[in-house]
Amino acid sequence: MTALEAELRGGVRGEVDFGVTARALVTMDASNYRRVPVGVVAPRDADDVAAVLEVCRARGVPVVARGGGTSIAGQATGVGVVLDFTRHMNRVLAVDPEARTAVVQPGLVLDRLQDAAAPHGLRFGPDPSTHSRCTLGGMIGNNSCGSHSVAWGTTADSVRELSVVTARGARLRLKQGWAGAPEGLRELVDGELARLRTGFPELPRRISGYAVDALLPEKGADVARSFCGSEGTLGVLTEAVVRLVRAPRARALAVLAYTDESAAAEAAAELLWYGPLTVEGMAADLVPATAGLPRGGAWLFVETGGESAGEARARAEAIVRAADVVDSLVVTDPAGQRALWRIREDASGTATRMPDGSEAWPGWEDCAVPPARLGAYLRDFRGLLADHRLRGTPYGHFGDGCIHVRIDFDLLTEQGIGRFRRFSEELAELVVAHGGSLSGEHGDGQARAELLPKMYGAEIVALFERVKGVWDPDDLLNPGMLVRPAPLDADLRFSVLPREPVDVAFGYPSDGGDFSAAVRRCVGVAKCRTTPVSGSAVMCPSFRATGEEEHSTRGRARLLHEMLAGELVTDGWRSAQVRDALDLCLSCKGCRSDCPVEVDMATYKAEFLHHHYAGRRRPAAHYAMGRLPVWLRWAARTRTARVVNALAGVRPLAALAKRAGGIAPERDLPRLAGQTFSGWWERRRGEGAVGGGAGTAAAGGRSGTTPVGGGEGGTGALGAGEGAVVGAGEKGMAVGRGDLVILWPDTFTEHLSPSVGQAAVRVLEAAGLRVALPPTVHLRRAPVGDGRTVALDPRSLLRGRGRVCCGLTYVSTGQLDRARTVMRRTLDLMEPVLETDAPVVVLEPSCAAALRTDVPELLHDDPRAARLAARVLTFAEALQRHAPDWAPPALNRPVAGQTHCHQHAVLGDTADRHLRTAAGLTGELSGGCCGLAGNFGFEKGHYEVSAACAEEQLLPAVRDAPDSTVILADGFSCRTQLEQLAGRRGQHLAEVLATALDEEGRN
Repeated sequence: MTALEAELRGGVRGEVDFGVTARALVTMDASNYRRVPVGVVAPRDADDVAAVLEVCRARGVPVVARGGGTSIAGQATGVGVVLDFTRHMNRVLAVDPEARTAVVQPGLVLDRLQDAAAPHGLRFGPDPSTHSRCTLGGMIGNNSCGSHSVAWGTTADSVRELSVVTARGARLRLKQGWAGAPEGLRELVDGELARLRTGFPELPRRISGYAVDALLPEKGADVARSFCGSEGTLGVLTEAVVRLVRAPRARALAVLAYTDESAAAEAAAELLWYGPLTVEGMAADLVPATAGLPRGGAWLFVETGGESAGEARARAEAIVRAADVVDSLVVTDPAGQRALWRIREDASGTATRMPDGSEAWPGWEDCAVPPARLGAYLRDFRGLLADHRLRGTPYGHFGDGCIHVRIDFDLLTEQGIGRFRRFSEELAELVVAHGGSLSGEHGDGQARAELLPKMYGAEIVALFERVKGVWDPDDLLNPGMLVRPAPLDADLRFSVLPREPVDVAFGYPSDGGDFSAAVRRCVGVAKCRTTPVSGSAVMCPSFRATGEEEHSTRGRARLLHEMLAGELVTDGWRSAQVRDALDLCLSCKGCRSDCPVEVDMATYKAEFLHHHYAGRRRPAAHYAMGRLPVWLRWAARTRTARVVNALAGVRPLAALAKRAGGIAPERDLPRLAGQTFSGWWERRRGEGAVGGGAGTAAAGGRSGTTPVGGGEGGTGALGAGEGAVVGAGEKGMAVGRGDLVILWPDTFTEHLSPSVGQAAVRVLEAAGLRVALPPTVHLRRAPVGDGRTVALDPRSLLRGRGRVCCGLTYVSTGQLDRARTVMRRTLDLMEPVLETDAPVVVLEPSCAAALRTDVPELLHDDPRAARLAARVLTFAEALQRHAPDWAPPALNRPVAGQTHCHQHAVLGDTADRHLRTAAGLTGELSGGCCGLAGNFGFEKGHYEVSAACAEEQLLPAVRDAPDSTVILADGFSCRTQLEQLAGRRGQHLAEVLATALDEEGRN
């Protein structure tokens, strides 16, 4: 322990952490910059803050205040001690509805303030797109704005009083009328009145530099306002009194379409006359084709408010009539508005990838010009990009003249960095020529502070230095920001990464096969830190359960970044710090869809575990659950399922087995099925498949079954055995009236929930489809189900029988060599299927997701993997595409449960929603993750987090459901979690429909 750490531990009640993990988590914010701090302190109160400042001042160690870490100019990074306010100083202390004010701490997330104000019909006006994770302290430090600034202004407009601690320990209460001003500040201002009255441009989004002009007597000598936007360089905020505004009772959103962004920009200023709440602009580059926007090349999102829905809509329609647009749309449905706003809010992440997949970066994220000049500025901006052979996608607050943009700078080479500097210098001159501000929302930080002389001139910049000297004469607070800044091209976070691609197992097709590029995807916008989760979102359940940055997607990405850098995390793939951070990753894949830049932490975790345990003994759970398909097949072949179940029911034996297998003692071991699904299939075929329904050995060859094995005359026999698909001779095929589908016997359906497979057969056949199972021997280029003779590969006689498997359990535990072997064997078995047009129907969402993504990404050198992935359909998709005219039985009952996280992230649930609606199943399934997540929730040490994830949405939704509610859970993990934690039995959608079909048949 260093002397600094020991002294801090002795004087601070909050956590003091100088460990590798704590430091690695805060080396970066959402900018291009990286600095390695000496330690992190999470203060409990203002006394802790004062104690840290006293110790650090005595030792000459800089101090950086940090909130959500979403700053994009580098101001939330530093080489000294970082103060993390999000852990303890994160509360709403009071809300005064009469005065319309709130008292808050700096680590409070903005959405939590909105939650506290909402019952009173109030809200905090500024709302950056990061509102679900940015903090009030960070907003005050950067003078943040958000989309509603045309109505409610900047954060500085909403600040009433600030409590701060200066670098020398003074505790000040900042207000108007010089209240709280440090000694010497008033004298400095009084001597510069003329310069202050003429040296600051008047525009709504002038954020750059210090707001010293707020201290003018005609502006009320507002010390609190002048402190806003100082980026933690003048004092450390410990408490704030902020103004709240009356929230409109109803809102409407007018979406106005224009030919291009310049046309939209030129129209924006004219719309301000109508008093909208927002005037936001986006171009087609950032909008998904499925967004449902009116036709056009760029759009303005103009929000209006009113006392009633009719009033809000009328205002929106008035704006539409006044605007000269290509097309328009007025949205009053709150869910529809949220969906559109989500596109805008995610732009800070989606803009980091160009349409061709190349990378783009912040740096010139938010300069602002007078709104009336925005169209002309954008044309000049586009011209400057072209001159430097750069690309960017502008979007942002058109009503305030503020533009966000990510640009495809090459920040990895000396030549590219040189272009970054030259472009930055020329763009600063262009912004100033249009009367603008280098920063219009996010502050100057390191990205722009070096260029402030171009905007203010040398004398005003010198005045800023004098202001800094009054507040912080020792230059202790966030040095290198705003005054005496570090160069804009120094400390780039990419400079420490390896220049050559890292040897990895997965293909990373979206990142050119480069693991470093995959890790670079995380730019720090921190959507993974959103809590609580909203709607159907999943990411990031372990962060919401623990509240720890280490267990967020961003935190894990930061540790992987530092692992590749090798400066702070020095033992590479063997790193215990990275292993421990990844340990609580549920591999839910939520980040793959919910992260704006599609970080895929489940894949990164599997990659890391593969390397980490290479040549080493693995945890017991990897052998017990990672190789689950082997153990379950062994039990089936030896016909010992009943014996295993009996032994598992003996508590001491079960405890011993769980201890040996690394399984959580709180968990019950799942029961093995007495008969496998494929065993049921064979018995059913042998009995002629006549009569009966799901869950029996019948279900009707007459309705379209394709028998498995050889035909009567033996033509085309595959050495017929369990589950072997045959492209049988004519006599071997049942006459089917519908398409052939291959039903995938995943491990869970095969050995643990065969009733799901039986139900699926029942429903698929009732829909007129012919069902077959995959082959169990390797054939040579054999068609399936088309009546032609099949050629037997002689080598299959030596190989014996096999089973298809997606390899999921091996992937999730990082046993990638074994996963590849299993996947290649599967592709060998599936070759005859791939020679046909038959789809592959997968009932278990996690297995379907593995076949769609993990198999082609792990076997990126085998074209068969992509062909198989393209064939994979969910149960609902199969019915929708191959039996579109089939009408399911009408159940007319409500549903509860949870959309499987892999279905949400990889597969999508549109077909499931349509099928539920057609069957009269009403209501929405919850989002989030069940928390069991395959092997995760069974592993020793994970039980509490697993249960906490389930308690977030799934268990409350099920507990609150009426008795008549159908509990849907398509995943085996979800059903197991429900049974073990709630005592409720969930059903696969196939089971629900099959039961209804049987009831119809009986009636």
